Amino acid sequence: MTMRCDLHVHSARSGAVDVRPFTRVANESYAEPLAVYEQARRRGMDLFTLTDHNTIAGALELADRPDTFVSEEVSCALPGGRELHLGVFGITERQHEAVARSRHDAEALFAYLAEERIAACVNHPFSALTGRRETADLQRAFANLPLVEARNGMMSEGVNAHAVRAARTARLSMVGGSDAHTLPSVARAFTVVPEARTREEFLAGLRRGFTMPAGRSGSYARLTADVARIAAGAYADQAHQARRGGEAAWRFALMAGVAPLLPLLPLVTAWIFLHEQLFARRHDRLFRDATTRRRGRSAASGPFGPAAAPTLAR
Repeated sequence: MTMRCDLHVHSARSGAVDVRPFTRVANESYAEPLAVYEQARRRGMDLFTLTDHNTIAGALELADRPDTFVSEEVSCALPGGRELHLGVFGITERQHEAVARSRHDAEALFAYLAEERIAACVNHPFSALTGRRETADLQRAFANLPLVEARNGMMSEGVNAHAVRAARTARLSMVGGSDAHTLPSVARAFTVVPEARTREEFLAGLRRGFTMPAGRSGSYARLTADVARIAAGAYADQAHQARRGGEAAWRFALMAGVAPLLPLLPLVTAWIFLHEQLFARRHDRLFRDATTRRRGRSAASGPFGPAAAPTLAR
């Protein structure tokens, strides 16, 4: 027997989009936690969890169900204003509070996750959507976390392939998740734990790395469709808020003014999709080059200092 769970999915509890200038007018998702749960179950998931951004509020709304567990997607701050997104699974409210306190200090967060034996993964390691990236960021994360998200349902097959190669290089287990922000994308990618029969066995499999990513990668069409759905949700939400007048009404009037530009949305998502491919390719190359150099230095050095230069035996 195996068990399946989408380990990367968002609900309306994820809050505002963290991409300027949309933070004031759009949310990460407009899907209610219960609706996301029901969609995942219809799609054949045995277990369910929400990974909203830096909150477990939505997950707690469903925590009384025996086929759910509490998780979140943590924005982990790195030096220089950079960040990584981490999937943190099967946690308690106490652990969430500790994670929230330490997420601005990567070393403290990694140490806490290891101490508590919390299953955690690096989400979409080669995505440009989390901002600037340095090779040292990936090296640090791969050295401290046991799992890599290698099948992201919103990333292209090419971007996911870079994550697979990096996970194999770092000898880490791989997981999958849809990264869904709208209901139609839920459970398009997921994680399988072979021989798990209960929620507890699934989580134990995660902690031990007995995992397989499954499902489908993303595409330009899926990205465009999801962004369009979020835009539609934003307009509906802002129209509802505008009834109260004040700032909300002015905000909706501004959105209505730019509505004629919405037909250009496919061009915007085309640029995002292309940028993702180029970003992933570049950082995969840099990561592999750095790994090769590090292994070369290790091979050239023995326990008593640098190894002697090779010579022909006589």
